[in-house]
Amino acid sequence: MRKISVIIANRHSTSICLEDEFYDELKKIANEKNISINALVTEIDATRENENLSSAIRVYILKHLLYYAD
Repeated sequence: MRKISVIIANRHSTSICLEDEFYDELKKIANEKNISINALVTEIDATRENENLSSAIRVYILKHLLYYAD
């Protein structure tokens, strides 16, 4: 489990806990989109339905992987 500090919308600092495998995928998605991890987390935060940001990130990664697996 990795604890990562992020800044949401260039103004709100927080930390998230993700397993290494999820963190690696988060970095890959950010690289694919050519944006920073902070920008990707901001995007996920803006559209999340889950109260927990770390859980919302895991769901986002899962949906991303499932979408591109087809």
